[in-house]
Amino acid sequence: MDHEAIKRLIPQREPILLVDQLIGVNGDVAETSLLIREDNFFLEEDKQMAEVGLIEHIAQSASAFAGYKAIAAGASAPPVGYIGEVRKFRCHKRPSIGDELRTTITLGAELDGVTILTGETRSGGEIVANTQMKIFIKPDQESL
Repeated sequence: MDHEAIKRLIPQREPILLVDQLIGVNGDVAETSLLIREDNFFLEEDKQMAEVGLIEHIAQSASAFAGYKAIAAGASAPPVGYIGEVRKFRCHKRPSIGDELRTTITLGAELDGVTILTGETRSGGEIVANTQMKIFIKPDQESL
């Protein structure tokens, strides 16, 4: 799924769109990618991505996964999600312009619309960041 197609799966748009592709989905695991470009909203003066940008990229990767699942189940639009909690975030290395991020999202338990997930981001095979999150997926108003 390419950069334009990702816009069907997540509500974010430029300049804060932080997922280029949904590479694959296998059960409760999905992989996304993002190429760090010069116009990335989360670049700091040192030309490296801010840690908050990594958190947002992981959250948008989870959003792309949720959008994929919703549309595969027949939804006409992707659901809107919100970060409820970020736990155990660790930034091992801040990525720079030209780095390609590959993020693996693994879904855990879900209760009343709150899903626990883990996210791990790599670049060049090296771990860049990892975290656990609780995300809330807003139910589709049409299905209420």
